[in-house]
Amino acid sequence: MANTHSAEPTRRDFLYLATGAMGVVGAASVAWPFIDQMNPDASALALASIEVDISAVEVGQSITVTWRGKPVFIRHRTEKEIEEAKAVPLTALPDPLARNSNLPDSAEATDANRAAEGKEPWLVMVGICTHLGCVPIGDAGDFGGWFCPCHGSHYDTAGRIRLGPAPQNLLVPPFAFVEDAKIKIG
Repeated sequence: MANTHSAEPTRRDFLYLATGAMGVVGAASVAWPFIDQMNPDASALALASIEVDISAVEVGQSITVTWRGKPVFIRHRTEKEIEEAKAVPLTALPDPLARNSNLPDSAEATDANRAAEGKEPWLVMVGICTHLGCVPIGDAGDFGGWFCPCHGSHYDTAGRIRLGPAPQNLLVPPFAFVEDAKIKIG
């Protein structure tokens, strides 16, 4: 019996390889638009970070901005609010940790960690209750901070859970002061 298959590639082998390669290129060119449409569009990328002018926010006042579809509370705390927050021992808090929205257990909940270093009057937090995702009401509750009307969680003026079913403090988004009166969130 004669050996019909030689060690040398034949024209048929080349045609099989060329057809397979063209099939892979064709499948990739068909699949690419479906894969590419899953990337965020320009409007979503624009919301990845925002800059907020806080020059008009008076002492004792809060504003709410939207970042990545979430409310973010920015509060200009009074000296009294800062001192009251510092006076609370961490052992008295249900959640003694400050949580960054990207880093689950980033730091202890001292007042300096709940605000930007050197900018203690300014507090920036994601305005979503950590219990079931409701939006708390500002300047309310037993501790003068935020009150979640859904299930009764009370947060103090440093955004720390003090009373109620919420398991964690309000989250702190990544932010930085780009100027004295401008905050970049994200």
